[in-house]
Amino acid sequence: QVQLVESGGGLVQPGGSLRLSCAASGQTFSRYSMGWFRQAPGKDREFVAAISWSPGTTYYADSVKGRFTISRDNAKNTVYLQMNTLKPEDTAVYRCAAGEPNYYSVYNRRRYAYWGQGTQVTVSS
Repeated sequence: QVQLVESGGGLVQPGGSLRLSCAASGQTFSRYSMGWFRQAPGKDREFVAAISWSPGTTYYADSVKGRFTISRDNAKNTVYLQMNTLKPEDTAVYRCAAGEPNYYSVYNRRRYAYWGQGTQVTVSS
């Protein structure tokens, strides 16, 4: 059992930055990969970024490459998503997820067994 809690969302102007945090508690495993997904109203949930727990290989959606950075702090069981140069189209509820390795790729939400409740990110003037 893993519990995930996101924080750090809010309202930011276009071009601004936010850092999201995802704190894991309960039973955690170093082999778990961690992912960030987002969902805007009326749209499907989409992959944003992922990182393997150990080692920390990173993966990004094309739409956020060069702007977002995913990282981890093993001692704190926390994963971060640094979001720079935010755009209005980044507006969504961002959720973190954890999953053991399986046949689904890190880009696929079916890989992840545990999900946080989400944090709202709004990019607007």
